[in-house]
Amino acid sequence: MIWFTDTISLDDLATLAKNTMGEYIGIEFTAIGENYLKARMPVDHRTNQPYGLLHGGASCVLAETLGSIASALIIDRSTFICVGLEINANHIRSARQGFVNGITTPLHLGKSTHVWDIKIYDEDQKLICVSRLTVAVIPKK
Repeated sequence: MIWFTDTISLDDLATLAKNTMGEYIGIEFTAIGENYLKARMPVDHRTNQPYGLLHGGASCVLAETLGSIASALIIDRSTFICVGLEINANHIRSARQGFVNGITTPLHLGKSTHVWDIKIYDEDQKLICVSRLTVAVIPKK
């Protein structure tokens, strides 16, 4: 298992996301495994662009939320913090309704950077977006 502690629950993840953009747009964590984290996000008025399609920026918010929270679960948060350094996203297909589901897995877990692979799917398991997030791990001031 890659996590700093083995006692993480979905309730703990909801607490980490309290009063954030992710909470505002309805992101909910749905699963945590040995080396992955999953969350879902509604496709609705908060996450759509003017044509009624899922906004690419909303997909980036889901991706960055998944990767950043995953990094926060790997470090000793009494000593370090994690901040997004770079994100990219390829929008493969559109979504118009329901939920999209994201899963993040690590590509690199170093002392000063983490790199995450994030894939976002619609409810029919069709790939919507592929993203990569680099997170900086920095000492807490």
